[in-house]
Amino acid sequence: MRILIAEDDMVSRKFLNKFLSQYGECDLVVDGLEAIDAYMMSLKDDEPYELVCLDIMMPKVDGVKVLKAIKDLENQKGVSVNGGAKIIMTTALSEAQFVQKAFQYGCDAYASKPIDIEKLEQVLDKLGFKKIK
Repeated sequence: MRILIAEDDMVSRKFLNKFLSQYGECDLVVDGLEAIDAYMMSLKDDEPYELVCLDIMMPKVDGVKVLKAIKDLENQKGVSVNGGAKIIMTTALSEAQFVQKAFQYGCDAYASKPIDIEKLEQVLDKLGFKKIK
């Protein structure tokens, strides 16, 4: 499974990479533009990401806009609503408006920081992802 981690904080990025590498191959990006570029390349190469972890507050383009761009790209490619990448939004923010907007645009789950590993494992299990290592 291919996983994209979009996180501007180095500690959070390393933590997610170490944890999620148990589930598949992780690619790391540090801002919203890199996330959109990486997702576009994955579609172009016909090796789309199955899971995307997006920080809501990132430089250049925030995570909610990245989420919308990903869903728009999938729509343009004819990817079914349930056939696209599963998206987990991560943030230290607890502002309901960001969370609501993310769910309106099609995110599958939300994880607040600091990330609770047990809760994240439950979310991944619910989304159908299993550890490979």
